[in-house]
Amino acid sequence: MDTSAVLDVALDAMLLAAKLAAPVLVTALVIGFVVSLVQSVTQIQEITLSFVPKALGAAVALLVSGHWMISELVSFTTDLFARIPALVGG
Repeated sequence: MDTSAVLDVALDAMLLAAKLAAPVLVTALVIGFVVSLVQSVTQIQEITLSFVPKALGAAVALLVSGHWMISELVSFTTDLFARIPALVGG
């Protein structure tokens, strides 16, 4: 197994991790921005007001995109198992 194969697998894994994390992170970012904007306009500084909507938004994002996430992960794992003979030099 040479260096380029290791880097290729690592790059694919990092890209997959970024793709899988994006829906939840973007949802939390947008909700956090909107809540912060509302808090600054209304001058309401309640801690739970920023946490609870982000948690609910992340849960909804996981429910909506969960099937896609699992199928991407299964596809990557299947592809990785198929590449094992070429990676070990066989």
